[in-house]
Amino acid sequence: MINLDRNISIGKMAVLLVMYPGGAEDSLCKQGQECGYRLLRGKVGSMDSAKIFAAVETAAKKEGLIDQRYREEHALYHSVLEAYSGMCRGQDGLGAILRSAGLLFSIVRGKRLSDKGDDGEWISVALYGNMGAPIKGYEHEVLGLGMNPI
Repeated sequence: MINLDRNISIGKMAVLLVMYPGGAEDSLCKQGQECGYRLLRGKVGSMDSAKIFAAVETAAKKEGLIDQRYREEHALYHSVLEAYSGMCRGQDGLGAILRSAGLLFSIVRGKRLSDKGDDGEWISVALYGNMGAPIKGYEHEVLGLGMNPI
């Protein structure tokens, strides 16, 4: 079990949640909620980047982390785009260049620093998993992080 510092940043929370071993993330989510964050973890696999974006956005809406207002959808979109760009090492694209990705994602919403003043709410997205040629054994690990104010 990880014991979180009470002033953990939103980005660090997103990375820890996406990297935490499967089945044990409940403890981390509980601690994150105690720090004032709303959190979500999911998974997606695809050769199509649009499906990755759609899976993250759908999960965020379904779990109530964002609503239908433009500024919330826009902040989430740019957070996913930053994480995706980092994961792809600046070479955005999957299927057209025969790369596939199997990913875990996390979404965290709250203050940038859990115990600091109010600079509004932020949303952070982390993507972690494997990317490579669509042949088992030809992939490698990837990690991306993005965050934006809402």
